[in-house]
Amino acid sequence: MVTVIPAGVEVVATTAERRRLLWLLYFAAVRRIARMGSMQPELSWPYEGEVFPQGLLAIIQRTVSAGEFPALTVIHDDEDDWLVSDGVHDPNGGASSVLHLQHVVDSDPSLAELATMPPGYVACRSTAGDAWVIEE
Repeated sequence: MVTVIPAGVEVVATTAERRRLLWLLYFAAVRRIARMGSMQPELSWPYEGEVFPQGLLAIIQRTVSAGEFPALTVIHDDEDDWLVSDGVHDPNGGASSVLHLQHVVDSDPSLAELATMPPGYVACRSTAGDAWVIEE
């Protein structure tokens, strides 16, 4: 279904809606680039001991990996890859890189609880102190 918005009508989106839209766009771009499957087929979910395995790679927004902004959106995609974003800035155009997920978990231990999140789910929160909300 497509909704057409007449010219001159202002659309007000919540922070969560903007974050979700950015990630949907990013997710589509990643899918186009990585149609060959998971970055790490040898590390499949569920993980032993319900913890992220050492050496697990993720696409991480540079603002998060540099510690400039907290991780506010985490996607575990259908191909078993992980994407981590600040949920504010556009993650496209070289703003993200592939890194070991453990680096982000070390700086934000709350991410460790997401190791049990199944593929096809997204976890969001509004601030670093909020609890993760997980949705399909």
